[in-house]
Amino acid sequence: MLSIFTRGGDDEGRSPWDVTRSVWYAMFMREAISRTMSDRMGWFWMIAEPAAFTLIMVAIRSQIKGGRLIPGAEFVPWLITGLMGFFLVREGLMRGLGAVDSNQALFAYRQVQPVDPVLTRNFLEGMLRTFVFLLFIVGGLMLGIDLSPDDALLAMFGWISLWCLGLGAGLVVSVLGSLVEEIGKIIKMVNLPLLILSGVIFPLNHLPHSILEYLMYNPIVHGLETLRYGFFNSYHVVHGTSILYLWLCTFSLLSLGLLLHITFKEKLKAK
Repeated sequence: MLSIFTRGGDDEGRSPWDVTRSVWYAMFMREAISRTMSDRMGWFWMIAEPAAFTLIMVAIRSQIKGGRLIPGAEFVPWLITGLMGFFLVREGLMRGLGAVDSNQALFAYRQVQPVDPVLTRNFLEGMLRTFVFLLFIVGGLMLGIDLSPDDALLAMFGWISLWCLGLGAGLVVSVLGSLVEEIGKIIKMVNLPLLILSGVIFPLNHLPHSILEYLMYNPIVHGLETLRYGFFNSYHVVHGTSILYLWLCTFSLLSLGLLLHITFKEKLKAK
């Protein structure tokens, strides 16, 4: 699978893009096999985790509130889209966190750079999460739950925006987490608070404005609201939702992550 890395002399006459594309393909196939086949329960947990969250939250909602909870959208589809969007960002963040250290041996090949495993891992994770989301949409339609988007283009744009946001965050933490071990521990600790503060399991519109204005600094909120509005055109998005702010944060993270990789490339290789 990784024989491409050993063909040092074969790189002569090939463009840098051809070499990079070959490296990405080899690393993608390596990660895909490891992600989907090394753990027999891997596919199960990718589907079971959001399903379990949904069942738990529906059970809690049925006990504490019997009326309509989300203006302009049904609770179950609203919750599923939020969970799927959040997991897309979270996995981009967490897969980036260990990407450099777990592929340290590959940096002996001059074609492989520390940024390569981060990019390939995020692309693979995005493809897997997209496939799982499509399974939920089809499964929901079979069960009578309307999960088809009202505006497919806007829904895809929101999904891609969250995907890119996760990539940017993954690029940043892949460097910082490798250089400072404590950062990785902090990132893992904030997962649950971030799930709550991103408006995944309850609508942020119910919060006082004094709290909401601070939560809106979180770009994940803007991505999730955009995604949900693509699925439910009658949904009342959180006041202050901005696609421009979402992409400013995304481009900032992408730029910072790539700059960190360029600056600390040799240090990451020498670890």
